[in-house]
Amino acid sequence: MIQIPPLKVLGVSASLVLVGLALAGCEPGQPRAASAPPAPPQVTVAKPSKRLVADHDEFVGRFVALDAIEVRARVSGYLDAIHFKDGQLVKKGDLLFTIDRRPFEAALSQAEANLAQARANLAYAEADLERGQGLVRGSTITQQTFDQRTQAKRVAEATVKAQEAAVRQANLDLEFTELRAPIAGRIGDRRVSAGNLVTGGTTGNTTLLATIASIDPIRFEFTMDETSYLKSRRLAGEAASRTEPGTGLSVKLKLIDEAKFSHTGKTDFVDNAIDRASGTIRARAEFANPDGTLTPGMFARIQVPAGPASDAMLLPEVAVGTEQVRKFVLVVDADNIARPKYVTLGPLVDDARVITSGLNPDDRVIVNGLMRARPGVKVAPQEAAATFNSSTFASGTQPSAN
Repeated sequence: MIQIPPLKVLGVSASLVLVGLALAGCEPGQPRAASAPPAPPQVTVAKPSKRLVADHDEFVGRFVALDAIEVRARVSGYLDAIHFKDGQLVKKGDLLFTIDRRPFEAALSQAEANLAQARANLAYAEADLERGQGLVRGSTITQQTFDQRTQAKRVAEATVKAQEAAVRQANLDLEFTELRAPIAGRIGDRRVSAGNLVTGGTTGNTTLLATIASIDPIRFEFTMDETSYLKSRRLAGEAASRTEPGTGLSVKLKLIDEAKFSHTGKTDFVDNAIDRASGTIRARAEFANPDGTLTPGMFARIQVPAGPASDAMLLPEVAVGTEQVRKFVLVVDADNIARPKYVTLGPLVDDARVITSGLNPDDRVIVNGLMRARPGVKVAPQEAAATFNSSTFASGTQPSAN
């Protein structure tokens, strides 16, 4: 057995004791220091904002053109030229298509020649009848011959009128070889290329050449339920209810990719009957569209007023939390303790949510730093401005109740 000298064993033991004391962070004979409590989390609080808000209903619908035209030829012939680019804006009267004019020019010349011949025959019949008036009085010609000359004059007059009508029709046909835009708007793509035979006329098998849709103004069609219809009719007033029920209301609209109802318009039509199957009624609003952003067939959401404006309390949307099916906000009391309050929500107005019940006007609501706050925990509140918007609290996050 190997024996360790006593001095060396004592030195190793002393070294171990010193290392243990150093790791404990204290000197021999002193107690360990207690850890300091964490500081209260900092949050931003604000009182509910008061604002005059009108109750409204929201519906989904589609845009439709005020005027939509199918460009079809009135005469048949070969398409000679196309005078527009696909999808361009056109004005009323702009030349769109030209059909080969030569056959119609020839037909017009033939009609004018027939008219000249008919007028010559009429002039001869009139002169012959005028001579016969003197001869019949002298018994040079019989009454029968005179009557025949009178009849010839009348036939010649009718022939002239018929040929004049033929000339007018030939002029119309020649004019119809130029197809012009009947309305202003945006034209679609050409359906027929130049050189093809175009079938015209008033029958159902005419050739579709293009379509034009007006863009400014534009209409928005939607359906509303019976309750919303009654509210809008009463809001429009008695005079409007008798003449055009539910029309003249100021409405707002937003597109699919928009966060706010930034487009304003007015209702201009409500149908005359409620659909028995769905219990809804068709309605329509008109909007200005100077830049052409609103396109027929596009989906959008519309806000229709449902009652007169009244005072309401509003909070940023991020200040509202969800506990299963209930909504709540965190309110800081006099002791700076966060307390939950369950609220009833109203509509979203611009950047804020209407609170219909469950909140007092003087409550200090946490609007920023919600992830750091918990119910029953003390916080360090900082007052925010009375006026708020979505960008001010965009970094906030809705909490979940624990």
